[in-house]
Amino acid sequence: MSATIAAGQASLADWRAIYRGAGFRLDPSCRERIAASAAAVARILARGEPVYGLNTGFGKLASVRIDAGDLAKLQRNIVLSHAAGVGEPTPQKIVRLMMALKLASLAQGASGVSLETFALLAAMLERSVLPVVPAQGSVGASGDLAPLAHMTAVMIGVGEAYVNGERLPAPQALAAAGLAPIALGPKEGLALLNGTQFSTAHALAALFEAEILFRSALTTGALSTDAARGSDAPFDPRIHALRRHRGQIEVAAALRALMEGSAIRASHLVGDERVQDPYCLRCQPQVMGAALDVLRQAAATLEDEANGVSDNPLVFAEDDAALSGGNFHAEPVAFAADMMALAVCEIGSLAERRIAMLVDPALSGLPAFLTPKPGLNSGFMIPQVAAAALVSENKSRAYPASVDSIPTSANQEDHVSMAAHGARRLQAMIDNAFAIVGIELMVAAQGCDFHAPLASSGRLEALRAATRARIAHLDDDRLLQPDIETATAFIRSGGAIDAVGGALPSICEARR
Repeated sequence: MSATIAAGQASLADWRAIYRGAGFRLDPSCRERIAASAAAVARILARGEPVYGLNTGFGKLASVRIDAGDLAKLQRNIVLSHAAGVGEPTPQKIVRLMMALKLASLAQGASGVSLETFALLAAMLERSVLPVVPAQGSVGASGDLAPLAHMTAVMIGVGEAYVNGERLPAPQALAAAGLAPIALGPKEGLALLNGTQFSTAHALAALFEAEILFRSALTTGALSTDAARGSDAPFDPRIHALRRHRGQIEVAAALRALMEGSAIRASHLVGDERVQDPYCLRCQPQVMGAALDVLRQAAATLEDEANGVSDNPLVFAEDDAALSGGNFHAEPVAFAADMMALAVCEIGSLAERRIAMLVDPALSGLPAFLTPKPGLNSGFMIPQVAAAALVSENKSRAYPASVDSIPTSANQEDHVSMAAHGARRLQAMIDNAFAIVGIELMVAAQGCDFHAPLASSGRLEALRAATRARIAHLDDDRLLQPDIETATAFIRSGGAIDAVGGALPSICEARR
């Protein structure tokens, strides 16, 4: 599958498809804008005036004028000097998304690159020549310099790239795909390095995974509610209409739909001595609804960022202007990443509280640790401990990255966003939360087993059946780690979402 998108008008669904492996093609009409921008750079240089990045040094060295004969070397040098990343290679699917984002930015005709340079980057993406990009080294302003320098280095025949999974020196990698290195012209090295595409790619990838996490946690939360013989009265639409928050209203509606027709729920509508459920059940609409609203705000920010131009200086061909600004500053991405971190942390935290409630007979009314023979068996005692450990890890990771700033470039770049770190840390948090929700799935299914012959709703019984097709009911203690891996993989794949067959709010919905 391949998508043709107009630069600056891609939807989150477009970016999600590219992240998942779809082909990428920009509307050919962008070629005219790219050519006009490159021609404007030539005219600007012909005037002989100093223009940042075209005929000057970079950062603190912006006041150093560069001779005309050294302009090509200037662009090569910025790539070589800035390719100073450290750490493990960035996952290839993130690099692929980063390259697509960079192409979409360049295609808007404000960066001054040539059609030849644009075409090489597009061909690399099309033929899966994916640069080896060390994951660490960006502070999120002036753009993601080091990561994007490693991407650009391959274009000039330096560094390494993966081709069909094989890691090769850049010249061989290009040759294997029928491509050859190029020499960068004025402004091109800076245009390729300046931008937020590394941070944005990581944040988008996290958003797409967080959407699966969020929706899955609604299904396990509903199953846990039935396992605990909890009430669906707190999901009554009248309650949430008075609060007015869109996310809360939609989460409550989803939980009602998931539990509709449950015989377990019907069995305790009358005569239940409990007046109110614990917050982890009763306040699901308020907590998960707030997470939904926050994730949607992050999605809106990232959609704008993905469709924007974060280069500097920006070239305006209509009047041959090259204007220096600060679009490379990734503060919007840093804020979006921090918001997602808070939401992911809370999704996992609430799920862990439901796990803890279900294994506690004083709260759930179920056998201790959900085993028929407590004492001889420990049941789900330690999976709850593991979930608690993962929640604690996520709490420490959720500290905002955006509030940190270390001045760089001899204090010329004196406030930075730390967006790259903020976005990179999300995947580890989401991995932890997937495991927590996977454990909840096991625990909730086990809890519902004790209510037989009463059944849950049709949707939740479909989820329980899908779980039991993969993980057996726990009678006597057995090695649980493989079961946790299976449950986590099922959640991560979207299996729980598919099992319930709809009724779940989305995050990456169309905004326009």
